[in-house]
Amino acid sequence: MTTTRRPDSRPGGTGPALARDVRGDGLPVVQLHGLSSSRRRDEVFGLDLTAGRGGLRVVRYDARGHGRSPGTTDPDDYTWPALARDLLGLLDEEFPGQRVHGVGQSMGSATLITAAVAEPGRFASLTLGIPPTVWRWRREQSRLYDLAARQVERWGGARWSELTRQPPTSPAIDPDRPVTAPDVADEWLPAAFRGAAATDLPSPEEIGRLGMPVLLLAWPQDASHPLEVAEELLDLLPHARLEVARTPAEVAAWPRLVGDFVHDCSG
Repeated sequence: MTTTRRPDSRPGGTGPALARDVRGDGLPVVQLHGLSSSRRRDEVFGLDLTAGRGGLRVVRYDARGHGRSPGTTDPDDYTWPALARDLLGLLDEEFPGQRVHGVGQSMGSATLITAAVAEPGRFASLTLGIPPTVWRWRREQSRLYDLAARQVERWGGARWSELTRQPPTSPAIDPDRPVTAPDVADEWLPAAFRGAAATDLPSPEEIGRLGMPVLLLAWPQDASHPLEVAEELLDLLPHARLEVARTPAEVAAWPRLVGDFVHDCSG
């Protein structure tokens, strides 16, 4: 007998409190953003991965403590299992009894994988955009998140963003894209960073058992989103394909790829 499990639950701040919007009609899709971002910031960065796609009913939401969603000062509330629990609660409300197509990038990708390992039957497909550092790549990134938490406590999020800003390393990132501060309140941002520092994906063995179709989207030369992680997931996942963008124009084509992939998975 197979037993499905949810990530460990914690009281308060679950799905009903998460800010969201719904657009379009058609196949059920849930869309997630990255750490310190939001629905609004994804649009600014050109990372709204279902923008302009027809035939989809897309629920986009701001993760706990991000954008317009309420947060806490407890780092445990920002680990990937906690965020996956929030996602599964939201799916209970928005798509009860339905298998959905999950679309996310960075932290959103990690949340989707964690939720899919917990309840694989909930997902018809996964689109994992620029997966973050995991496993052997995670240690140095965790150290940087711990440092960022201390710096935000000292300077505030806007000043931290200004003082630590670096030019894009990947040729796929538009060097002229707008500069924005984290879309997380200063009260919650250190906890969000510490939660990210303390978390990781389920084991490779668990991820290798996921049977749904997976589209991996990646770009090169980004230490926070290593191409090697996407390649590792490609090797692990039995029904995955990888698309690598090497120019901003190829990133701009991602929504078309995602829309085609979701429709193909349902065709």
